[in-house]
Amino acid sequence: QVQLLESGGGLVQTGGSLRLSCTTSGRTFSSYAVGWFRQAPGKERKFVAAITWNGDSTNYADSVKGRFTISRDNAKNTVYLQMNSLKPEDTAVYYCAAGGRYASSASRYDNWGQGTQVTVTV
Repeated sequence: QVQLLESGGGLVQTGGSLRLSCTTSGRTFSSYAVGWFRQAPGKERKFVAAITWNGDSTNYADSVKGRFTISRDNAKNTVYLQMNSLKPEDTAVYYCAAGGRYASSASRYDNWGQGTQVTVTV
């Protein structure tokens, strides 16, 4: 088990950018695949992006392709989600998750952070 902590959320205007970070307290997660998911009010949690343990493969939801970039720095024990050209529909709580398998399904991840709020205004 690893404890994950997200940061970097906030309020931004349409077209703006934010960079989310996901790190652990204590134990390293360099051997884990990491995914980002988001949940808007009243909606189910949805896949955003994922990265393999060594960063050699990434995957994105169609809704964020070309705008979001997932990356990791295992030396810093941190995974990032760079979000550009933000839209109001990107407003949600964003969660990072770590697991043994690189996947777009939330059920593949065993460890979750508490989430960070991203709000995009018109």
